[in-house]
Amino acid sequence: RASLLERLPADGAEYAFPARPTVILVVGVNGSGKTTSIAKLAYRYGARGHSVLVGACDTYRAAASEQLTIWADRSKVEIVKKGEGADPAAVAFEALETAAVLDYEVVILDTAGRLHTQKPLMDELRKIHKVAQKKLAGAPHEVWLVLDATAGQNALVQARMFTEAVQVTGVIVAKLDGTARAGALFRIRAELGLPVRYVGTGEGKEDFEVFDPEVFVDAILAG
Repeated sequence: RASLLERLPADGAEYAFPARPTVILVVGVNGSGKTTSIAKLAYRYGARGHSVLVGACDTYRAAASEQLTIWADRSKVEIVKKGEGADPAAVAFEALETAAVLDYEVVILDTAGRLHTQKPLMDELRKIHKVAQKKLAGAPHEVWLVLDATAGQNALVQARMFTEAVQVTGVIVAKLDGTARAGALFRIRAELGLPVRYVGTGEGKEDFEVFDPEVFVDAILAG
């Protein structure tokens, strides 16, 4: 237990926003639980009194912005979106512009789920990243990769590829409520130095917690 905890050090409690607005770009492959994780993150920050704006930059999947809008309404946070097929970078630009004018504390940018092997989509992700940098100095302040807890060692491959593309700074683990052990987190930490920020632990919008290494390691050992 001690050895495992040494390999997965805690990175603190709730994420503290370094700027106003703080821009968080969220990335991941199809089916990883990305959109749901964004919704839970927005709800968590909103429930703690922070003003949250979500940018629906996934303009490819027909139901993506609709799904995010429903979650945003439930979570009482605002959303910026455009029609299906719109330029994702333009949505990001508008979200940052809105946040600056209306003085939001945090902007969470959703992106289309993509395989790390899809070069055109990875190039588009880089474009969104560059637009954020040009619009707001220091943005995006964080790039969080959502990983499916059931992905096994493929999660490490995803982490490598996304980090190469857009300098991932942290990880959110979705679907940790199942039987998955998510042991790949140890290698991701060792090879890439990426902290685990949050974990999704259920279906509800409240089922989202700051990552606790002790709870995680105990769950592994309990098996």
